[in-house]
Amino acid sequence: MRMTRTDWILLPFLVGVLAGVVVGVFLLAGFLGLGVLGLIVGVMAQRIEMEKDGAVGHSQATSLYAQQIKAQESMTRAERAERKAENEALLKVLFIAKVVSAGLIILGFGFFVLFQLD
Repeated sequence: MRMTRTDWILLPFLVGVLAGVVVGVFLLAGFLGLGVLGLIVGVMAQRIEMEKDGAVGHSQATSLYAQQIKAQESMTRAERAERKAENEALLKVLFIAKVVSAGLIILGFGFFVLFQLD
């Protein structure tokens, strides 16, 4: 996944918004808030990764998984290749989200224990 010219133009705005959110959460809830924000981002990224091949079924909808498998088996080679490329791109973005999540968790809970639990 290469960054396009538009991505490079929008990157400073994204970093600025992310920094603003982190500072806002820190001012609102301190280091503990940063840790909780990291947990929320991590859970969301993990949930999206689990559901990348289709919705996770429910006990009342047992046929959902079978329907998804049938739909995947009836795909052409081009559709399978497209789906694989989409999944690979999604996994790269989710990896970045997980790294950011881990950093927020370590920073937030680590500094909370270090500085606020005296």
